[in-house]
Amino acid sequence: MNTFSDSAVTAFSLITSFDPMLASIVLRSLSVSATACVIACSTGLLLGSWLGVARFQGRGVVLALLNTALALPSVVVGLVVYLLLSRTGPLGFLGWLFSFKAMVLAQSVLVLPVVMALVRQTIEDADRSHGEQFQSLGARRFMRSLILLWDERYALLTVLIAAFGRAISEVGAVMVVGGNIDGFTRVMTTSIALETSKGDLPLALALGILLLGIVLVLNVLIALVRRWREQAGDPLADAMSTLAERPVAGGLHA
Repeated sequence: MNTFSDSAVTAFSLITSFDPMLASIVLRSLSVSATACVIACSTGLLLGSWLGVARFQGRGVVLALLNTALALPSVVVGLVVYLLLSRTGPLGFLGWLFSFKAMVLAQSVLVLPVVMALVRQTIEDADRSHGEQFQSLGARRFMRSLILLWDERYALLTVLIAAFGRAISEVGAVMVVGGNIDGFTRVMTTSIALETSKGDLPLALALGILLLGIVLVLNVLIALVRRWREQAGDPLADAMSTLAERPVAGGLHA
């Protein structure tokens, strides 16, 4: 295969014929990224929402470190996780290195700062808009964070989708800790790098097309969620306005 057109024809043939190797790599990649996102998002939502409403000494330093982690190269994350999981590392007894679990851990570490930072900013902006109303109703910070999490569910859904896109498109961390073992830890991005270096351009191109397709679907979902959010309006503001018009016997407490 010496031309782009020949490689493209073969790539589409692999896709339409549901090539077993291609399907295996795609499903493994989706499984790793989805598992990592569930772990990172479940933790990031809680920590990010708390940071959005919390006020404490040293908060600026925490936010600076969090924002710095957003630019952390994936290969650095992979290196740190590798050292932790290596035979002489503190987590070496787990035996996770070059396994599915190691890739999930690496992607979870990589995605967590993204989720926390975006959730924190979303919740903090919402808290600025409704902070005075919360204070008048006696709501404490923990209750505020929970209410705002629900109210901003459409915006936060886009954060979760973006986190999945970040996970499935990264290559450095999973290659370092997974070892790119055929049939076990080889995912879409690592396969593209390997097959390109080997000269198997059709398979690499097929994987690239599918990866772009997944990213396109994620962007369409984000656009739809934003549209739903615009149509839904601001239910929290409406609800709090209604409560403010009624006599309140006791405040909201966490």
